Amino acid sequence: MEDLKKVEDLFDHAREYVNIRVDEAKLAVAERVSAVMAMVIATAVVNIIFLLGLIFASAAGAFALGIWLKSYWLGFLVVAGLYFLAGLLVWGAKERMIRVPIMNAIIRQLFKNNEDEKD
Repeated sequence: MEDLKKVEDLFDHAREYVNIRVDEAKLAVAERVSAVMAMVIATAVVNIIFLLGLIFASAAGAFALGIWLKSYWLGFLVVAGLYFLAGLLVWGAKERMIRVPIMNAIIRQLFKNNEDEKD
């Protein structure tokens, strides 16, 4: 009878251990996902601010070129052409310039804790 009680206690402890490990895994996943989401949101906010600055600088540049060329529409056309060329360059190198760095940053963020534990 006493042996049966010890076996039941052993199973209870094993069940409690498994539940704690599952909870720990859930917390680790939640921490990593929240870190990635925080990084994505922070990057998006910074990019929006830079985009607004770029829009105003582009408009100012287009007006300045328009005054210099004596035609506002020609100034805006030159700026649009520069953006078109830049877009073609980025499109040609999108794998190397955009996709791979973003994937690496997300993977680095997801596995950052594992590297810290190894040290």
